[in-house]
This record gives sequence, C-alpha cells and structure tokens, in this order.
Amino acid sequence: MISADINVVLPEIVLAVYAMAALIFAVYTSKDKAAGLLVWVTSAVFVVVALWIGMGGNGTKEAFNGAFVDDGFARFAKVVILLSAAAVMVMGQEFMAKRDLLRFEYPILITLASVGMMMMVSAGDLMALYMGLELQSLSLYVVASLRRDSARSTEAGLKYFVLGALSSGMLLYGASLTYGYAGTTLFDGIIASIGDEGISLGLLFGLVFMITGLAFKVSAVPFHMWTPDVYEGSPTPVTAFFATAPKMAAMGLFARVMHDAFGTATQDWGQVIALLAVLSMFLGAVAAIGQRDIKRLMAYSSIAHMGFALMGLASGTATGVEAMLIYMTIYVAMNVGTFAFILSMEKDGKPVTDIDSLQMYSKVEPLKAAALLVLMFSLAGVPPMVGFFGKLAVLQAAVDAGMVWLAVAGVIASVIGAFYYLRIVFYMYFGEERDQALDTSGNPVLFGFLMLSAFVMLAGVINLFGVDGMAAAAAGTLVN
Repeated sequence: MISADINVVLPEIVLAVYAMAALIFAVYTSKDKAAGLLVWVTSAVFVVVALWIGMGGNGTKEAFNGAFVDDGFARFAKVVILLSAAAVMVMGQEFMAKRDLLRFEYPILITLASVGMMMMVSAGDLMALYMGLELQSLSLYVVASLRRDSARSTEAGLKYFVLGALSSGMLLYGASLTYGYAGTTLFDGIIASIGDEGISLGLLFGLVFMITGLAFKVSAVPFHMWTPDVYEGSPTPVTAFFATAPKMAAMGLFARVMHDAFGTATQDWGQVIALLAVLSMFLGAVAAIGQRDIKRLMAYSSIAHMGFALMGLASGTATGVEAMLIYMTIYVAMNVGTFAFILSMEKDGKPVTDIDSLQMYSKVEPLKAAALLVLMFSLAGVPPMVGFFGKLAVLQAAVDAGMVWLAVAGVIASVIGAFYYLRIVFYMYFGEERDQALDTSGNPVLFGFLMLSAFVMLAGVINLFGVDGMAAAAAGTLVN
C-alpha cells in the first residue's frame, strides 16, 4: 500500500530529494560556482520531470487515502508549472549573476516552491492543500526579498509575508469551519456532506473564507494589494516567476477546491467568483493606465488577467475549467516572452523599467520591437493573436453558463485594458526621438525566449498546439 502511494507522489519526492541534495552540494563547494551550475541543472531537472509527468501518466490515482490526487487536471497544471519555472530560471540567470544576486539558495527555493505548487494542484484534502500552499508561500517570501541591500526588495518580501500570513489565516479559518460542519478534511467527504438539500450555512461561511484566502493567492480584487509593490520591489527574474508558475498553481488549486470539495454548490460559489472576476478585470484595466513602471504595469495586467481566468471558473462547468486552463497556459507563455524583454531592458548596463525608455525603440531594435508588439497585441486580446482565443474561450464559457452579463463586462474591461498595451506599441513606433536609447547588445537566451514566445502567439492560431484538446481532457477528469 505504501509503495503504491509513493509511486503516485514520486515526481514530488524526486524534486524534494533533489533540492536537499543540491543544498548539501552547494554548501560544500564554492558558492558562486555552485549557483550558476545549479540554475542550469535545476532547469534541466524540471524539464525532465515535466516530460515524465506529461508522458508517463494516465487515469486517476490517489495516494494516502485520497489526500493526494494524480489525475489529468493535476498533470496538465504540473507540466505548465515546471516548464515555466525552468524557462524563468534560465532567463534570469545572467541578470542575477551580473548584479551579484545569484545565490545558490535561489534555485533551491524555486525547487521547493515548485514542489509546493505540485502539491497544491494535486490536493485532495484540506491538510494537503495547506501543506502545499505554505511550502510554496514560504519559499516565495524569501526570493521576493533576495536583494538584501535594497529597501524596496526587503519591503516587497515583508509586505508579501505579512499579507500572505493574513490570507493563510483566513484560509485556515475557512478550512476549520468546513471541517467542523462536514466532519472530514477530505474533499470527497466534504462534497458528500452537502447532500441534496444544499450547502449548510456553516459550510457556506467556511467556503467564503477559503475563497478569500485563495483569491489572495491569485491576486484577485479586493485581495490584490500586495501585487504591485511585490512585483516592483522583487528582482526582475523573481517577478517573472511570480507572474507565471505560482499563478497557474493558484488557479489550479482554486478549481480543485471548488469542484472537488464544493462541486454540488456551483450556484453558491459561482456568484462570489463572478464578482471577484468583474472587480479584478476592471481594477486591473483602469489602474494600469497611470503606471509608468513596466513591472507595476504587468502587476495590474496580471490582476486583470486573473479576472478573465476566474470568469471561466465562475461558470461552474467542465467547459469553464477547460477555458480557464487554456487561458492560463496562454497567459504563462505570453508572460515568459514579455519578461524576457523586460529583463533585456538596460541602459549603460543598468536595468531600466520606465516605459518612456521605449520611445522609438523600433528604430534601434526592429526585430525585438516587432516581437514585443505581437506579445502586447496578444495580451490585449487582439485577433488573430493566440491571446484573443484565450479570451474567447472564457467569454464563451460564461455565455454557455447563462452569465451573459459577465461576458459583456469582460469585453468592456478588455477594451479598456487594451489602452496600456497599445500605448507601449505607440511609444516604440510613433514616440518621440531620444538621444539615449536602451542598450542594443543583448543576452541571446533572452532574445531566444522573446522570439519563441512571439512565434507561439502567431503560429498557435492554427490549432493552439493541441493545448485545447489537452485542456478539455484535463477538465473532464476534474468535473465529472
């Protein structure tokens, strides 16, 4: 029995053991040399484990009496998490090394955070959920404040920690209420306790507190307040990580809890999530208009995009979960390319994040400007970029679920949000001439990721590289 359980959680065990082995290796070698090597080795391990999970698994398996679930939904989310984490680590390696930020702890903390994220999307029990969430969160609090000599980075880590602890407390309070009224921590037991007569008032309170804690993790309004400051204050490679893998993990956990534990109460939680979606879409769209720092702009952009992803989840159907998975996969791919560009923004060797520095950038770097144009159009949801099909999927899911008002709100928010993406394009092609432009010499790794991401946004129009089929299969295993 134990060996069968271990086989189910083997990828997580492998990564956890790798993190401990890497820590021992780094302590007994030259710290500077170990850091650079560990980034590449860890990225390679992530890719291998992602391929192992993606190609090796089928069906639904449970471990530890249902506390851990390995199904198509979890495998889909884990592959996206691991591949995006590997990409971001490789992208940020030179940036961190040049600024003396590349510590050996960095790839180890990212590995432990990734194990936590994998645990989150496979959770079948409230205890397992919290273990995964805290392993991820504690690692992210540290990497946010990795630049110890910077007041902004320290502030980012502290703010993230304090507000994260508050959200964890709310989540735990909701989980304790749920346990008290359901009599079990297992998701299967919670959904069975709801029964035909509907959800009890005590369970409803537990559900609302849990949604509050989870909404913080996906930076949904009104629990978004940490996002702009943490995005701006953290080192840019860490910001890129925050914008990719943890978002996928948090949305995966959100869907897991809603459908596995409260799947028979979709009318109750669907209204709450729909409200979070509307608030997130509009605040993200409006607040980003006044931003001049591209990292803060991307923070508000992420809030708006999480609103669109929540729109798919709010529909409470398998089609909605499929749309959410498609949207999140496209969102992660767009962010990898966008942050590859942001990491390459330098002036006299120093990082620049002011969007005014992009004035007439197309004259200096026409190829990179064209790639960023494609990514900005995709983020804005302009057809025929792949980002348009992500938005179309969640809008269609909302309409199919009878939430036409939510789809209309999404379209309006999308039009408002397009302004700040298109403003960057305007600056690059029609802005004012500047004497001092950004440095032209760039990192070939960043250039490669930027071009690859832009290519995906264009070539994915044909069949979304099969992501839609995989997402449909994954959603089918969660919503049954």
